[in-house]
Amino acid sequence: MSAQDRLHCDVLVIGSGAAGLTLALEASKWADVIVVSKRAASEANTKYAQGGISAVLAPDDSFDEHVKDTLIAGAGLCKEPVVRAIVEGAPARIKALQDLGVEFDMRPKGDGSQFESGELDLGREGGHSKRRVAHSGDITGRSVEAALLAACQASPRIRILEDHMAIDLIVPARFGGNDRCVGAYVLDCATSPEPGTPEADARTARVLTVTAHATVLATGGAGKVYLYTSNPDVASGDGVAMAYRAGAVIANMEFFQFHPTCLYHPQAKSFLISEALRGEGAILRTIDGTPFMKKYDPRADLAPRDIVARSIDAEMKRTGAEHVLLDITSQRPEFTKARFPNIYAECLRWGFDLTAQPIPVVPAAHYMCGGVAADVDGRTSVSWLYAIGEVSCTGLHGANRLASNSLLEGLVMGYRCAKLLEEKMGDRSQRPAIPEVPSWDAGAAAPSDEAVVVTQNWDELRRAMWNYVGIVRSQKRLARALHRINMLQEEIREYYWAHLVTRDLLELRNLATVAELIVKCAMARRESRGLHTMLDAPNTDPRMQRDTILRRGTLATLDGV
Repeated sequence: MSAQDRLHCDVLVIGSGAAGLTLALEASKWADVIVVSKRAASEANTKYAQGGISAVLAPDDSFDEHVKDTLIAGAGLCKEPVVRAIVEGAPARIKALQDLGVEFDMRPKGDGSQFESGELDLGREGGHSKRRVAHSGDITGRSVEAALLAACQASPRIRILEDHMAIDLIVPARFGGNDRCVGAYVLDCATSPEPGTPEADARTARVLTVTAHATVLATGGAGKVYLYTSNPDVASGDGVAMAYRAGAVIANMEFFQFHPTCLYHPQAKSFLISEALRGEGAILRTIDGTPFMKKYDPRADLAPRDIVARSIDAEMKRTGAEHVLLDITSQRPEFTKARFPNIYAECLRWGFDLTAQPIPVVPAAHYMCGGVAADVDGRTSVSWLYAIGEVSCTGLHGANRLASNSLLEGLVMGYRCAKLLEEKMGDRSQRPAIPEVPSWDAGAAAPSDEAVVVTQNWDELRRAMWNYVGIVRSQKRLARALHRINMLQEEIREYYWAHLVTRDLLELRNLATVAELIVKCAMARRESRGLHTMLDAPNTDPRMQRDTILRRGTLATLDGV
C-alpha cells in the first residue's frame, strides 16, 4: 500500500447527515476532520426528512411539556436526563441553522394567530401537545443538509471523501494492541467496479487506512433491512454492524419505527407522506371512506406513530385492503399547496391530487430507535469511538420516537459530541498517540463473477424481515426469520472472504448483521411495548422496563445500559 492509501486526521466522521456535518463543522474550529460519505455527500437520511425539527420556541410551550410528550411516546424506556438535555439544546440549534442560512417558514403578518408577526410558523405532529415543529416547507431536511454541507465544504479543515464506504473500524486489540478505536478501513467505491463488468478484472478496489484520534459514527439508520422503507439506499445499518463487530454494546434493536403513511404506488418507492399533514387536519380512512383512528386511540389521527402504524396494519388485515386512505381535502387547496409543495407535486406526478381526493398510503420501515449504546455526548463502550444521531441509542426515543425528534437529536448530539472532543483533544498534547496499524490485506480474494449471489441474498433477507419481523410479530415468526438469516449469513460470509469487496457486498453483509440483531433483541423482549408488538405476548410487562442489550459473543439480555 502506498503512502497515498494512508490518511490521518484528528476526528474521523463516518456519515454526512445532520449529525455528522454538525460535528464536523464545530470540530473544524480546532481539529482536522475527515468526513466519509458512501455516495454523494448530500445523500443521507437527513435530506429526505420532511416534517421538521421539534423545539420549544412558542410562548405557550415549555421544555417540561416537550419532555413529557417524549416520555409518553417512548413507552417507559426513555432516559429523562437525556431527553431533557436534548430538548433544552434545541432552540440554540435552530438559531445556529438560521445563521447558516436555513429559512424556516414564518407566520404571515395578520394571520390572526396567537403569535406575533415574524415568529416561526410552528407545525404540530402526532404525540405533540403543542405546535413546536419548525419547518422549511415540506423539505426541511433538504434545507438543513444543504446549509450544513455548504458550510463544511467551505472549511479548509474539513475533507469530505465522497463515494467512500467504511468497511470496518480499526481496533488495535485485534492485533495485540489496546481496546480502543483508532480509525477505519475505507473502500474507495470509485475504484470498486461492479462484478461482471470488464473493469472488474482489470482493477482491484482501493482501500484506505484512515487513522484518527477520535472516530465518530454518524451513519444513520437501517431501513433497507426491510423490503418496504421510506429510507434512501444508503440506510444499510453500516454503523451498527461495524460497531458490533468492534465489540461495542448494541441496544434496543427490536424497536424499529414504521412510518404510518407512505404513498402506495408500485413505482413511487415508498415516498414518505409527512405526519405534518395529519397535524394540519388530514384524516385516515378505510377504502370505503370511514374514519377509523378514534376507535384505536382518543387522540385519533394525532396519536404517536407506533399506534397509528399498528392501527393501519389492523385495518388492512381486517378488510383485506392493500392500503388505507389519507384525506386532507377538508383544507383549502391553496393552503395545502403552499404548506406541502413538494408532497403535492410528487403525488400529482403519480396521478393523485392531494387537494381533491384522498391518497392511498401504507406503513413502511422508517426509523431505528435502537443502535449503538451511547450517552448524550456520543460516548460508546469502546474507547475513542462515538456514535451520534440515528445510529446511536441514548434513551431519547425509548420504545418509540416522537415525531420530529430525529433531526433534533442529530443536531444536538453533533454539537455536544464536538464540545466533548474539544475538552479531551483541544490541547494537541492531550491527543492519544496512534499505534502502528496494518494496512488492509485482501489476501487471496478475487473479483466476483457471481454478483447474483448478492442480489438474491439481498432480496431474500429483506423479504424475510418484512414478513416475519414487521409491525406485528410472534416468537414463531422470529424463529423462522433467525433460521433464514443464519443460513444467509453463512453464504455471505463465504462470499465475503472469497471476493474483493464492493459497496453492494458490504451493505449486504451489514444488513444481515443488523437483521440478526433486530431478531435477537425482539426474541428477548417477551412483551408488547411501543414499536414492538408480539401476538403471543400482547401486554406490557413492568419487569421488562429495561433496555435490551447485545455484545458480540453474547445473546440479547434485558439490562440497564
